[in-house]
Amino acid sequence: MANRKSQKPAKVVPKSAAGRDKTKPRLLAGGNPQIAKADGDAPVQAYIAAMPGWKRGIGRRLDALIVRNVPGLHKAMRWNSPFYGVEGRGWFLGFHCLAAYVKVAFFRGASLHPLPPGESKDKHVRYLDIHEDDPFDEELVASWIRQAAALPGWDKS
Repeated sequence: MANRKSQKPAKVVPKSAAGRDKTKPRLLAGGNPQIAKADGDAPVQAYIAAMPGWKRGIGRRLDALIVRNVPGLHKAMRWNSPFYGVEGRGWFLGFHCLAAYVKVAFFRGASLHPLPPGESKDKHVRYLDIHEDDPFDEELVASWIRQAAALPGWDKS
C-alpha cells in the first residue's frame, strides 16, 4: 500500500479556465463575448472581434453603419453588450449575441417610424433580431439609427 502522505494532491483547475485561451474573451451563453464595462471604441471593437462566426460580420456592419450616421457618437461596453449614445443625450442603441441571432435594441424604438418589429416588456424599447440568412435592409436600419440618435436616450450607466 502506498504511503498517502507522500502523494501530492492533484492540482485542481477551475472548470471555466480548463482548456481556454485566456487572451481571448470568454463566450457566455449563446456565444455572447464577456467584455468588461468600459468606455470607448476599443472595448466595443474587442467585443465585435470576439463575436462568433457570421455574427462578427453583423457586428462590424452595425458598428460601421452607426459610425457613419451619428455625429458625436459615444461608445461603451455595458452588461456585455456594445452601447451607442450621444454625449449629453444618453444611450440610443445596444446589441447582443444570442444563440441564433443578434438582437439590436433601440431604447426609444417605440418612437421610430416605421416601428422596429420586435416588441419589449418596456413600452419604449423595440428590437430588431438579425438571423444568419435574414436580408439586411441597410437603408431602413440607418434610418432607425438616425432617428434613435436624435431622441433623448436612456441614461443608465
